[in-house]
Amino acid sequence: MKKLKVGILGATGMVGQNYVRLLENHPWFDVVYVAASANSAGVTYGEAVKGRWQMPTPIPAKVNNIKVENVDDIEKASKKCDFVFSAFEISDKNLVKEIEEKYAALGMPVVSNASANRWTDDVPMLIPEINSDHLNIISTQKMNHGWNKGFIVVKPNCSLQSYITPIYALNKAGFPVKKIMITTLQAVSGAGYPGVPSLDMIDNVVPFIGGEEEKTEEEPLKILGEIKNDKFVKNNDISISATCTRVPVIDGHLATVNILFKDKKPTKEQIISIWREFKSIPQDLKLPFAPINPIIYKEEDNRPQPRKDRDNDKGMAVTIGRLRDCKIFDFKFVALSHNTVRGAAGGGILNAELLVKKGYIK
Repeated sequence: MKKLKVGILGATGMVGQNYVRLLENHPWFDVVYVAASANSAGVTYGEAVKGRWQMPTPIPAKVNNIKVENVDDIEKASKKCDFVFSAFEISDKNLVKEIEEKYAALGMPVVSNASANRWTDDVPMLIPEINSDHLNIISTQKMNHGWNKGFIVVKPNCSLQSYITPIYALNKAGFPVKKIMITTLQAVSGAGYPGVPSLDMIDNVVPFIGGEEEKTEEEPLKILGEIKNDKFVKNNDISISATCTRVPVIDGHLATVNILFKDKKPTKEQIISIWREFKSIPQDLKLPFAPINPIIYKEEDNRPQPRKDRDNDKGMAVTIGRLRDCKIFDFKFVALSHNTVRGAAGGGILNAELLVKKGYIK
């Protein structure tokens, strides 16, 4: 197929850099446009990220010499791009929302990592293995705004990526989960660059990350919910209590998870079998960034570990271990996902691939 021309908004930040890295040899997408704030605009991408390129591979040669544009110059982007990835995060969420809507209004699909539109009534918050049917609301979104080709799709926060797919797999198999108690141990890369000061993190754990617990507890309710009367209705059959911490790990969000089932309680062997056999729409469609096995279960007592397991299956799989009985709930386990790949740019790329395959991006 002819490659689609894509732009990256917020291309100089950590998530934007990951988009640049991961899209270098993508079979469907070709990065032709990069944009950032006015402070970074007007120079080449290589110059804009000089001294703060944080990826493990060099800047792709093609992107290195692309001129960075102002994210506000939407007209210019519309002439060059078939769609854009939005990694543009600033403290003013209303401004981010406004900018994303302006891109959509000019006919560009926006595949967003930003949090600004996650709770917008007609914007799907997408994990392709779980709620691909939520894309059905895009037609309502277009109608509500009077948009023709443009629309907005967002991905959820990175903190919940490690446990929501395993929970969904159990729900789908006929063992709905009623309550979840979760503690996240989140990598420093989740705070961007320069992120958390070294003197706060070395020899330390920070037991608070602003806004993360609310996102971890609330966003799954929309993802696991349904569309009724052209609006999302949250899944109120499940309750989540979260404690989110920052740990001195570069990449990989780990979570300890305790679960209580609603009625039927499966055996440990059934749970592991459900996880290992789980496949969904991305695997059926053989999307380029889809993990072959969305959930990987490790038998070793000391796994998963961020350094050893975060890159499993292109960094797109959830790796689980230590499933065992819980004396208060039913079971407990440890889960891991790569926060800057599955939890950020890689998740956005998978969302875009699904949108292409389903005909929303042409």
